[in-house]
Amino acid sequence: MRNMRFLDSSIFLHAYLKPKKKLTPAEKSIKKAAKNILTKIEKGEEVFTTVVHLSEILNIVESRIGLKQSISLLARILSLQNISITNVNIDDYKKALLLADKYNISINDALAYIKMKENNIKEIYTFDKHFKNLPKIKTIQITPLNT
Repeated sequence: MRNMRFLDSSIFLHAYLKPKKKLTPAEKSIKKAAKNILTKIEKGEEVFTTVVHLSEILNIVESRIGLKQSISLLARILSLQNISITNVNIDDYKKALLLADKYNISINDALAYIKMKENNIKEIYTFDKHFKNLPKIKTIQITPLNT
């Protein structure tokens, strides 16, 4: 895949979820950066994710904002031709189990890493600090200052 980036669920969650408390300046910056990343995708930047990460996004959006918003978000994501979504199978989970233990990351982070490696993707849009534990990938965050 040509220079495509993996799109982690943390981007959607920071962009869409309404905070339960007043945000700190750093949290406001992250929220704005997440929205900026989604704007780039809306404008056609090609990204890659998995059905697992998509499900994670939708479940959290549904529980925090509501079913209609979750359904609407899925419809929007599926309408975008520039978002590639790949399947995950039992063998992926078996590999992820080993990686999660080795690098002290979540199973979903390990699944993202496996799919990135399989598809020669070296960059990920994420705010999850655990991805820095993984070798040979670069985390990409677009700050509000450099959009």
